[in-house]
Amino acid sequence: MSNSLWFLLIGLLMLTRGLSTTTLKRLPITPAIIYLLLGFLLGPSVLDIFHFDPIKQSALLEVLTEIAVLISLFSAGVKMPVPISLKKWRPSIRLAFLSMLITVVLIAGFSYYVLNLPIGAGVLLGALLAPTDPVLATDAQSRFPGDKDQLRFTLTSEAGMNDGTAFPLVMLGLGLLGLHEIGEFGWKWLLIDVAWATLAAVLIGVAGGIMVGVSVWKLRRRQRKHDVLDDLVGLGLISIVYGLSLLLNAWGFLAVFFAAVALRHTELKLAQNIGVNPEQLGEGVEQPVKIDNDSPDPPSIVSTESLIFKEHLERLSELLLVLLVGGMLIFDFWNWRTLSLATFLFFLARPLSVLIGLIHTDTSWGIRGSIAWFGVRGIGSIYYLMYAIQHGVPEALARDLIQLTLIVIALSIVLHGISVKPILNWWGNKG
Repeated sequence: MSNSLWFLLIGLLMLTRGLSTTTLKRLPITPAIIYLLLGFLLGPSVLDIFHFDPIKQSALLEVLTEIAVLISLFSAGVKMPVPISLKKWRPSIRLAFLSMLITVVLIAGFSYYVLNLPIGAGVLLGALLAPTDPVLATDAQSRFPGDKDQLRFTLTSEAGMNDGTAFPLVMLGLGLLGLHEIGEFGWKWLLIDVAWATLAAVLIGVAGGIMVGVSVWKLRRRQRKHDVLDDLVGLGLISIVYGLSLLLNAWGFLAVFFAAVALRHTELKLAQNIGVNPEQLGEGVEQPVKIDNDSPDPPSIVSTESLIFKEHLERLSELLLVLLVGGMLIFDFWNWRTLSLATFLFFLARPLSVLIGLIHTDTSWGIRGSIAWFGVRGIGSIYYLMYAIQHGVPEALARDLIQLTLIVIALSIVLHGISVKPILNWWGNKG
């Protein structure tokens, strides 16, 4: 498809999406289902107007999905409520580490014994599909900064962390395929890819978020009318934290999420120290509150103001990338292997891993059941897949992984997209 047609198509989609926001909110489905269907209709399976080959375009797809995930992780991080409580975060941490590890093991076993994949490919496939997605799970995640809904908080914080904690398992899969050095008995993998990269990512993110929060606060406190371009500050924080993580071999996704959490926490704490109401920073309210710059103590609101821009970018990336997912699907992908994997993941691996991960927590059974179902797979899985392809996965295996991954994502978009609004509405009415 020519560039002019691409501009027309994306322009029409953005215009339609912008003008039909109210109508789409009333529909029982998510916009991602519409994008997926349109991409499928325009793709090789129906009209064959365009065909996006994920092997040939893997480098481009890696960059596009990388940017989309980074923006979504930052948006998720600044919605986390303050103060930070280990008790509140414990279920999310267990989901992001323990439940995800169980999911990888289950998928790897299924891939080895049922799909006849090598164990390394099975571990890699498990790592691709285990993390929940921060891009496509927006409807099930926290709606605004400080949203105290426990279900939404747990889903959001899980997605924020497990897109980083999945990386060591991706590297393990690549190592078992001979594409990454893991050391004898995996010592190098445990020391560098697990321990160092995870701990360094958290430290880089927290330090970056605190420093930016304090710096902006001092500028605005010193000069009440000091202008700060919050959008650029937020994007700059993402880029610096992520770039530094890459230089130090740390997991950048994890760093960006914790940078956003630390930024929000720092801003609220500094504001509260001078008696500013948290609601002035958008904490716990559905719409960000504009701050009067003539007030004697204007608080720093980088996290709130930049969030508006990031959410717009999220919508754009969702539109483009889900459209491309639809255009990558062909009828041959729908077979017993892909459908059996999706069924296994949605109805056995995800629920079982969640139930085990939340043992001995005070999470209610209603929330456990909802979390077990809302394991949305999406853009993050595509990023990891493109990352693996760029690191030398053989083409035959890569095409097999593409089929399996894309069908799981497509079915997740449809099944979770149809069920998210009814279940969350029921949950809200119950609460």
